[in-house]
Amino acid sequence: MRKYLNFLMLSIILLAGPAHATETDKLDVVASFSILADLVAAVGGEHVLVQALVGPDQDAHGYQPRPSDARKVGAAALVVANGLGFDGWIERLARSAGHPRPVLIASQGIPALHSQPEAEHEHDHDHAHRHTHGVDPHAWQDVANTIIYVRNIAAGLTAADPAHTAHYRANAERYIAELQALDADIRRALAALPAERRKVVTSHDAFGYFERAYGLHFVAAHGVASNAEPSAQGIARLIRQIRAEKIPAAFLENVTDPRLVERIRNESGARLGGTLYSDALSAADGPAPTYIAMMRHNLATLLGGLAAD
Repeated sequence: MRKYLNFLMLSIILLAGPAHATETDKLDVVASFSILADLVAAVGGEHVLVQALVGPDQDAHGYQPRPSDARKVGAAALVVANGLGFDGWIERLARSAGHPRPVLIASQGIPALHSQPEAEHEHDHDHAHRHTHGVDPHAWQDVANTIIYVRNIAAGLTAADPAHTAHYRANAERYIAELQALDADIRRALAALPAERRKVVTSHDAFGYFERAYGLHFVAAHGVASNAEPSAQGIARLIRQIRAEKIPAAFLENVTDPRLVERIRNESGARLGGTLYSDALSAADGPAPTYIAMMRHNLATLLGGLAAD
């Protein structure tokens, strides 16, 4: 990776030419992926121009930065990363590009969900593949965690642009009120599901925080990294678990190959419940163009897929 980043910087020097200031007085912010960029935009409002390096419907796991990404990061006033091992590539890119400020880690202060030894979960496939660092990075799947993201982002924008401190704080508080209402709606809606309908199959292990916060049980074919390939033995074990526990529905995800869930559905008898958005927003004309829209879409999809036949 270090050699690759050095190549990016050399490409910028030889091919891109000197960077030019943007023709705007807005704060130039670069975020690693689309969900994080939406949170920055919600807090920054009219005073921020935010770009996501990994855009809608794209997978940030294992993303390979391009020379144009290095240039954007080097010129940005603020760089925002998720942290928790999700997007370390943007932190390395910022260092290589000579970004003058520390990268803002939006998840700082969040109680991370750690994996447990695999031997303790031989019967429970959804816990058998956590992140290689032992931490699940998908903290935004718990809305209470997203409130921490928003407070961290507001503090980072204020530090980078003190002149608009009042604006960022007011936007953050308004947005937090919306998030608190969203969190309450999710809890109220899922509380009505009976215990036997609270089991879900997804294509990768992105919903651990949702499970911990809202009481659904997620079983995943992949590990935390959506580009991981499950083994044939792992798929067979998962199908046996679905049958034994009578898990009612399997859900696709917008950033993973749908063929895996289709195979699991065909061999296990679980019905297809719809598409969930886990690591990326949809395009602007899709069902999940913002974080709040994404969470409400996922809630409606889960409720529809888990409803009694």
